[in-house]
Amino acid sequence: MPIRPENRARYPKNWPEISAGIRFGRAGKRCECTGECGRGTHAGRCPNVHNGIAYGTGSRVILTVAHLDHTPENCDPENLRAMCQGCHLHYDRDHHRQTAAATRRAAVEAAGQLPLDAP
Repeated sequence: MPIRPENRARYPKNWPEISAGIRFGRAGKRCECTGECGRGTHAGRCPNVHNGIAYGTGSRVILTVAHLDHTPENCDPENLRAMCQGCHLHYDRDHHRQTAAATRRAAVEAAGQLPLDAP
């Protein structure tokens, strides 16, 4: 997944090397998800391989690296998992909902509007 500009400073300078080591070294270019993404579409390890064709969608697979605790500063190998874009997006879905809601609230407040539940 591309790193959002506002989060770039949270990643270590050597993130490209760390990411490549996980995706192409440890994972051998294959998604390491074994179901923790919650998709329920594969038994055992996900079959998607980097630059291959994704099962179910036919799209090109891009292997990414997920931070299991959603903390970019935590680059311990145990906290990192090579995931195809489908597994990564599904794994992060609840986290994305939370951060999107916070972003929307901040935009409303910055515009000077009061939240609906304000006293």
